[in-house]
Amino acid sequence: MDKPWRILILGGGTAGWMAANLFAKQWPSEQVQITLIEAPEIPIIGVGEGSTPSLKRFFKTLDIPEREWMPECQATYKTNIRFVDWSPASGVSDYSHPFYSQPDVFNERAFFTNCRTRRLGLNVVTEPERFFVNGELARQGKAPVAPKSFPFHMEYGYHFDSQLLGRYLARVAAARGVVHRQATFAQVLRNNAGDISALQTRAGDVIDGDFFIDCTGFASLLMQQGLGVPFRSYAQQLFNDSAVVMPSAAAQHFPVETRSTALTAGWCWHIPLMHRSGNGYVYSSQFISKDQAEAEFRAHLGVSDSAQECRHLKMRVGQLEQHWAYNCVGLGLSQGFIEPLEATALHLVQLTIEALIDALDQHQFTCGGREQFNRTVNNHFEGVRDYILAHYKLNTRGLVNGAGDDAGYWRANRDNKHMPESLLQLLDVWFRCGDLEAEFAQRKIKPAFNAASWHCLLAGYGAFPPLAPNQPGLGKGDLYRECEVANFVEGCALNFPLHKALLMNDRKLTEPGS
Repeated sequence: MDKPWRILILGGGTAGWMAANLFAKQWPSEQVQITLIEAPEIPIIGVGEGSTPSLKRFFKTLDIPEREWMPECQATYKTNIRFVDWSPASGVSDYSHPFYSQPDVFNERAFFTNCRTRRLGLNVVTEPERFFVNGELARQGKAPVAPKSFPFHMEYGYHFDSQLLGRYLARVAAARGVVHRQATFAQVLRNNAGDISALQTRAGDVIDGDFFIDCTGFASLLMQQGLGVPFRSYAQQLFNDSAVVMPSAAAQHFPVETRSTALTAGWCWHIPLMHRSGNGYVYSSQFISKDQAEAEFRAHLGVSDSAQECRHLKMRVGQLEQHWAYNCVGLGLSQGFIEPLEATALHLVQLTIEALIDALDQHQFTCGGREQFNRTVNNHFEGVRDYILAHYKLNTRGLVNGAGDDAGYWRANRDNKHMPESLLQLLDVWFRCGDLEAEFAQRKIKPAFNAASWHCLLAGYGAFPPLAPNQPGLGKGDLYRECEVANFVEGCALNFPLHKALLMNDRKLTEPGS
């Protein structure tokens, strides 16, 4: 190229600045010029405050150490997601989904075998957190950062203040040559081929570009409004369309897990940050009103003071039919959303950016990789959708005596007939005592959640048949005991520091004069 190829990103927030930073890291400014246009009057939604382990890879790619960014974003470590009251009729009051790490390879066979043994009706240990090192770290309140003498690679996520993270990434991007323009978007200008040629601002400025990234949130100003790309709704499958959010005081010991508690018409998250806790109630407006949801949310948090204001949000669940149309890619909320459960929003953003970088590199900055890119990103979204949907389909709320008035919402989810065939096939394999790993291999598509995550969900829910009346003996065939899994995970945990102590020490190291 004789002159730099120009990428224009419309909209900031975490998604926009993640893209700007990864682009700037991948391509030198002489090759690709990156401009991010942001309207100063548009607030950041800022509710996605948890991540999957992919964010760890993001910061490693940018060569940014945790000790640098985490204190600035009030971040804490995340090893685990705990689900409370999702499946009470199965005898499970709560269960954990720990992140899978390298040392877990030693216990994976024991976990999978025990899950199959339990599906055959035998009474063996199947609680996910008892097989995974990160589950043990969550139980002990330890950070997943081990000394160099620990010879295994650990995976984990983070909790963070999303607004602070967006501002931090903006500063990093600017330092790496990204142009930041404050302007309010007015309209899309297109050429005869239908591609976007420029963006016009409300002030009348025309900003030219060769390729465009839409980070304008649910408004989807470029992809849907400008290019007319259809939106494929998941509303028939996933009912939640609203949220009410409010912070609370910081937890004293900074848990290393996100907490997700089932309520009347949805669920409530609790995310521990350094300076506060993040809370939100994700619910369906079909089953509860805005005022009722806020009242239940306040009661759940134990906050009756109306002076502490809640924020109400609307969500649109689904994805674009094309994530890349013409010379524009949707990113973040503008491309789709599958609610906050399992903290997949930034995970999907990152996978989309990485797939785009690969496509542009392989096809010399042409649209040659567009079809494959769209298939890849679509598969990511559908894989996440299936995993999230299984949480609702398999719930057992309202099936026990004394069930409250939440039975309608949870029964509707359980009885929902609008299930994708990909999910039904997977559940069929599970309940026929089949092999989930073999099912994923047969599909030849890398799953959004691997077999270990699916085992955590299904075993955690207690999705098993009744126990056989005649048991061969306590612990017979129980690989949890035979392989001494408890000794292994507890021994591994000895290498890790307490979470609070590590956070406080890292904060001291970043203070001026330290």
